[in-house]
Amino acid sequence: MSSDQGTGVPRVPDYNLAQEIYVLKTPALASRHKDALERLMEEIKKEKLAPLYHYLHTEGLPNAVPWDEQLYESMKKENDEEVARLEGKIKEAEDDEEELAIVENWVKLGEYYAKIADREKAIRTLRKAYELTASSGVKIDICLTIIRIGFFYDDKPFIGQELDAVKLLIDRGGDWERRNRYKTYNGLYLMSTRNFNEAADLLIDSLSTFTSTEIATYEEIAQYAVLCGAISLDRVDLKRKVIDSPEVLSLLPTTPALEPLTMMTNSLHTCEYGTYFKALAQVEDEFLRVSRYLAAHAAYYVREMRRKAYAQLLESYKTLSMKSMADAFDVTVEFLDKDLSKFVPQKKLNCVIDRVNGIIVTNRPDNKNAQYQQLVRQGDALLTKLQKYGAAVRLSGAERVV
Repeated sequence: MSSDQGTGVPRVPDYNLAQEIYVLKTPALASRHKDALERLMEEIKKEKLAPLYHYLHTEGLPNAVPWDEQLYESMKKENDEEVARLEGKIKEAEDDEEELAIVENWVKLGEYYAKIADREKAIRTLRKAYELTASSGVKIDICLTIIRIGFFYDDKPFIGQELDAVKLLIDRGGDWERRNRYKTYNGLYLMSTRNFNEAADLLIDSLSTFTSTEIATYEEIAQYAVLCGAISLDRVDLKRKVIDSPEVLSLLPTTPALEPLTMMTNSLHTCEYGTYFKALAQVEDEFLRVSRYLAAHAAYYVREMRRKAYAQLLESYKTLSMKSMADAFDVTVEFLDKDLSKFVPQKKLNCVIDRVNGIIVTNRPDNKNAQYQQLVRQGDALLTKLQKYGAAVRLSGAERVV
């Protein structure tokens, strides 16, 4: 069972297997299916993952994973033997009335079920261990293992519910290391549910304190931090928190995979929009479409990143010809016209398109007018609250008179 070198946290379930399963489930990644299946089956056989093999055959990938009854039975036999051994350890600890050993062995049994991907038994066993321990640290560790099971099966409602539960424990007394692990888990969850703003803050912050190799590599967290920062941060913060990040810069010489991401963020900041569009297309192919966390949001992400670049360019002009803007992005006027038409009617860009003259006219919002309108709205809200408060006071006074 592999574990993180720094924290000793077992990598269960194995997130690499979840990625291979995602690839096999995605028709658009058909060119990767052969290699993914080979790696998946190799790991299933090596680690004797009978429950995972059965799940993939019956539910997960019934048409992709070849079934071998003899292989399944031999792996299941070894699983049953290991479960019996661990249950024997629990019985010994119970007979000796060793409370710490009892909890430890229940946790080990739960982690073993998680490793072989027996979801129901893993969660049930870990919850039993949770009930038996009084240690807040052990409770947090158990909850984080349960959350990893949710990540493995991409069960977002379950993950959200469990993150809320463990946050209560962490707020009451989680240590530094467990708080950092929670930060990474929550960042991944928020990213997977398209809450890029909050995810960016957590993942960027995680880079300097990262220990959660049981759920992702440091390089992966750096990639996710850059992706979330690029879409959510303004130009100044993007430069400060991402482009000039010491953690990201330190990875560049040894992590070639980061190059398209840094090219995308750098070219956006330096207003090299032709390069930016090419890098964005590469990021879509190499990161978004192949990520089990981000694939569902790929189209949204790319669309918003195009909108962000258009808005950045238009900020500098009162009017701009369609031809000049198309040249800046290295696209045709026809593509630009069609793309801008997705944003302008929805007021996602502060401009209008004058097709007769072939120009774009910006209509920057009046800041003073916007501030006035905000003041009026806040005043109305305050008056409403005061009226409700006054009614409540009068009512309580009337009750006292009676």
